[in-house]
Amino acid sequence: MSLEVLTIEDVSFGYTKEAMLFEHFSLSVRQGQIKAIVGPSGVGKSTLFELILGRVKPHNGLIKSTSLSQVFQDPYSSFHPSYVIRDQIADVTSMSGYAKLMEQMGLCEDNLDALPHKLSGGQLQRCSILRALLMKPQLLLLDEPTSALDNLNQLEIMKLIVSQLDGMGVLLITHDSDLARWCSDETIRLG
Repeated sequence: MSLEVLTIEDVSFGYTKEAMLFEHFSLSVRQGQIKAIVGPSGVGKSTLFELILGRVKPHNGLIKSTSLSQVFQDPYSSFHPSYVIRDQIADVTSMSGYAKLMEQMGLCEDNLDALPHKLSGGQLQRCSILRALLMKPQLLLLDEPTSALDNLNQLEIMKLIVSQLDGMGVLLITHDSDLARWCSDETIRLG
């Protein structure tokens, strides 16, 4: 049986007691699985990641995860503006296997040697996904990871992520119900 990489049991959370985002919410992700969280803005999708990352604490319940990395919707907030991309990736990973992944993602060496503001949003988002995959996490959190990409690149990047599932589980936040249905083992609708 595959390892459980994320366990959320009976979690309740809200920024105010009158406006709870989660009440008795439970979820688990195993290696080899992609689970998608779908729902409109404001229902708590990104807050769920904040809870998993420990940036906010639930009122009650339990959240356990194994080694993880994440890709956020806004790639410009994921990189320091004054360091080249390669150095920022090398700070957190050995870069082992980067050339093959980079080629699969349509990136070139020049992209890695650039400052973040020199890249398009789509290029920078692919660099963010590259960094997350090179970290070899057991749990990958993806918050609208393909929103900065055109349709063809969206499909190619999601195919690549699906091909990396050996030893990793994925929790995906998306507004795209079609994408969620296509790539996930289970879709959880919030709101």
